[in-house]
Amino acid sequence: MRILAFILVMAAGLSLSDAAAAQQQPPYWASVDEPEARMRTGPSTEYPTMWIYKREKLPVKVLARYKSWRKVEDHEGTQGWMHARLLSASRTGLVLATSGKPVAMRALPNDGAKIVWMAEPDVVGSLTQCEKGWCLFDVTGRRGYISTDDVWGDEPLK
Repeated sequence: MRILAFILVMAAGLSLSDAAAAQQQPPYWASVDEPEARMRTGPSTEYPTMWIYKREKLPVKVLARYKSWRKVEDHEGTQGWMHARLLSASRTGLVLATSGKPVAMRALPNDGAKIVWMAEPDVVGSLTQCEKGWCLFDVTGRRGYISTDDVWGDEPLK
């Protein structure tokens, strides 16, 4: 009986945290939470599909809300609408391809720190501990600090 009560309380807590994330006021960062997500020209399935994203965890900026729809912008500046269930509040980043070369992931958040990994352009990973121009970047367990100049998904939003 206690186990059942615990499970019910945990499930309620999870749904509340998801609901809280869904109520966040734009602009804010999110990520694609499905293997396939459609971006539409308007906030309904009645609007045509602009893009089909086949990249789970891809970061997006949420710019506006309309009922269960979110107006988002991708790293190339393309804007459109996605259903909220296709998005996650998980913070992710995309390694920019500005130089076309791999980007250093360092042991500490500074330019002189030891390079522990190299991240190829367009790699997606989790972002945490972002401050003073650096974020802790995790790509399937390979962790290191990456300069915010080399990743899309961390710029301050207003």
